[in-house]
Amino acid sequence: MFYDLFCDLCAQKGVSPTRAALDMGMSKATPTTWKKKGTTPQAAQLQKIADYFSVSVDSLLSGSATTSEPASTNPDILDEIDIAFYGDYKALDDEQKEILRDMARTMRRRREEKEGK
Repeated sequence: MFYDLFCDLCAQKGVSPTRAALDMGMSKATPTTWKKKGTTPQAAQLQKIADYFSVSVDSLLSGSATTSEPASTNPDILDEIDIAFYGDYKALDDEQKEILRDMARTMRRRREEKEGK
């Protein structure tokens, strides 16, 4: 079932299914819908999920998707930055990448404080 694969990917990335859905611009109830109905997401959602977890859509559909990221309660944010910069962040030096990480951590912390987490 797709929901189980999604939960496995979330665990590998160190995020909850709800947090992952919200990070991808989906409703927090979307994963629950997949679970209750036993459905697979539409193509646009599959692409967002593949991008978020750095896996292929094919691997999501085949049920063989795994991420190479270690589980963490504070995952590295460069995947999100890669999406924002369309891959150009890879050309940045280590100091520039660390500045971006700090900015993203600050933004995440402020958002969580605002949301009362």
